[in-house]
Amino acid sequence: MNQEAAETRQRGKGAKIAKSAAAVVLSSCLVASLGLNIYQAVVPSRKTADFIDYMLDRIAEEEQKENEYVEDGFVVGGDYEIRSTAHISDAYKNGDDSRLSEEDRETLEMAKAVLDEVIEDGMDNYEKELAVYQWMVENLSGNSGDEGVISRPGRSQRAFTPHDVLTARDAVCVGYATTFRLFMNMLGMDVHIVHNEYHSWDLVELEDGQWYHVDVYSDVHGAMYGNFNMTDEVCRMGHNWDGSALPAADSVKYSPAVRNSVELDSLLDVPAQFKKDLDEGRYMAYYRFKTPLTDEEMRQADFMVSGIDSAMSAALEGWYYFRAYWFPGEGEDNILGLVVERDEEPDETSSAVDAGSPEGRAIIEAIAAAFELDPEMLGLFDNPEGPDADAPAEEIVGGAEAAAEVVTWNGGSAVLR
Repeated sequence: MNQEAAETRQRGKGAKIAKSAAAVVLSSCLVASLGLNIYQAVVPSRKTADFIDYMLDRIAEEEQKENEYVEDGFVVGGDYEIRSTAHISDAYKNGDDSRLSEEDRETLEMAKAVLDEVIEDGMDNYEKELAVYQWMVENLSGNSGDEGVISRPGRSQRAFTPHDVLTARDAVCVGYATTFRLFMNMLGMDVHIVHNEYHSWDLVELEDGQWYHVDVYSDVHGAMYGNFNMTDEVCRMGHNWDGSALPAADSVKYSPAVRNSVELDSLLDVPAQFKKDLDEGRYMAYYRFKTPLTDEEMRQADFMVSGIDSAMSAALEGWYYFRAYWFPGEGEDNILGLVVERDEEPDETSSAVDAGSPEGRAIIEAIAAAFELDPEMLGLFDNPEGPDADAPAEEIVGGAEAAAEVVTWNGGSAVLR
């Protein structure tokens, strides 16, 4: 009996142990199931969060690219790349050109020679900028007549690097912009090259936070100071660009209108003063008035400018391009600017071969023989004055249009004279 009771108690204890073990297993399964569900819920959320973070980073990168103004590497007009010259200006400031290529070393030497010529001790940034600008406008005017028909390295008007600009003394706009930037960087001034798809110019900082637009190319082919040290407002009268990532140019302290304007008593003093300026070779004139002009006087100024234009048409020889602007002054006043761009007569001293010379005749006869043409059709005429006046224009190579001289000027269209 006692043995049966002991066995019964042992079976009861075993059952409790089995139930406990089963409970533990069941609890573990429940915990595992719950953990799986939690994992399955958390993993997609984490993946979603990672994806959102990735997209936000991409958007931030794109926005940063949009806010970064691309200068070096940008191609203007589909052909002319804006190339960095920082290594050349750094070599000038450091006095070490050992790492420059042969062409860059030549560029540095040419640029250094210019600065040695125009920069004097004690000049401030504006005076240095003005000296370089004047040198470029006066010496890089091109139109020397000796570029020739056949392109030669360093002699082409398509030059767009400082090396070719300083060699050929002419270039496309990118060449002028990068050359001016090189000079300014060598002198310690910061510069941005502003551009759109077809044109480029400079934005230079003369004092802390005071930026000015300078378009040397346009002034080389137009009027001195016409596009020098412009504010954004003035520059947009003749240029367009995306300035969202560029510093604002809103100071007039160093603008030509403020620094060079002549004070007059009234509008009626403008004609005589302007004629005096023209006679003395000043084709960019600025006038401010002792008393700010009223709206009515501003309208009278429009009428006066039209009258001056008519007077110049009657009094001045040759072709010209005349325009007028109101420029902002240092206060609330406006400054009247009058600009004349003259079309200079062609240089009579040309390096072209005379068709009537022995050399010219030999060349034309060789061409005519090769193409089985009459030499007269190529411009070799027995009459030194040219073709027979009674000969039909169509018999001249080039047709009727070739019988007239086409003359163009900056800002205008072709005219015949």
